[in-house]
Amino acid sequence: MENTINKELMTEYINAVYQNIRTAIQSIEDIMPKVKNDDLKRELATEEDKYLLLEKECELLAKAERIEGLKDNNWFEKAKLWSSINMSTISDKTTRHIAELLLMGTFLGVLTCYKDKADHSGVSQELDEILDKLTELERSNIDTLLPFLN
Repeated sequence: MENTINKELMTEYINAVYQNIRTAIQSIEDIMPKVKNDDLKRELATEEDKYLLLEKECELLAKAERIEGLKDNNWFEKAKLWSSINMSTISDKTTRHIAELLLMGTFLGVLTCYKDKADHSGVSQELDEILDKLTELERSNIDTLLPFLN
């Protein structure tokens, strides 16, 4: 019985972390075609590579824990994110505006990391470590994106 509860908690936790990572990747993929600034394009490509590495860590941990079928965000969440980015950039495709959108998403990502860790305290040290890496990546991205507001 306890193993079933632990596996359910682990599955819930890993899916929460995985969805946070997938949201970041999707945001970058959705916004990249609108970016005109080469420095920002390079930064986003670098960030995406780092998120993809964390995504792979989640997938490997899920496999090691025999958790099948990590859940990406549902189609409604994906459509909402895509339309939000597209509506917000219809009239303003400036580097500053795009950086602002990315920063807002990144701030939300950091908040989600803190909430997920608090909500799943003691469930998995390995997943805590992945989440810590994600939190650090998000915080670093904030520092890197802020100068694009100038």
